[in-house]
Amino acid sequence: MLTVGIAMLQGARHEHMHSVLKAAENLEIPIEIRELRKAVDIEGIDAIILPGGESTAMKIASRSEDLFKGLWELIRNSETPVLGTCAGAILLAQQELITTPIVRNAFGRQKESFQSKIRINFDGEDEFMGVFIRAPRFTEGSNYPIAWYQDEVVGVQEGNIMALTFHPELTEDYRFHEWLLNKAREN
Repeated sequence: MLTVGIAMLQGARHEHMHSVLKAAENLEIPIEIRELRKAVDIEGIDAIILPGGESTAMKIASRSEDLFKGLWELIRNSETPVLGTCAGAILLAQQELITTPIVRNAFGRQKESFQSKIRINFDGEDEFMGVFIRAPRFTEGSNYPIAWYQDEVVGVQEGNIMALTFHPELTEDYRFHEWLLNKAREN
């Protein structure tokens, strides 16, 4: 059984829970979801999801229980796979856990949020419906691209860390969550 930890500070946490459960069902992998609220919740997890939301609010909310401090340490010192979406991708870049620079809200305010087909290539080339909500933007492209909106990189995979500027959990396409579970199973 795999234990998937989801940072429960803000954002589309419950949508990620649904998506990872569906991915596990598709892959026939038994999983347990652990809600990560405190540093002590981290022990024994096999994969991590850092949802979207507001990155500053997430950092403030995590301070009292040292959740992020524990997560960053685990990510730096292990091969635990991580899926960070939107604000989760921002946090990964701010902690230098990915090398691709990112800037917050670069696609615009809430009213500029949009959906569009994007091109993905992490398990063969295909299309995916990208949901961009106050989305960040990778500022200098990447040496590790896996997803593109038009010609712009919107997803990267650096080792066992995948960072996306869009929200796959808001679709019924579970390939990114399946990637996370497959990576965890490999470990």
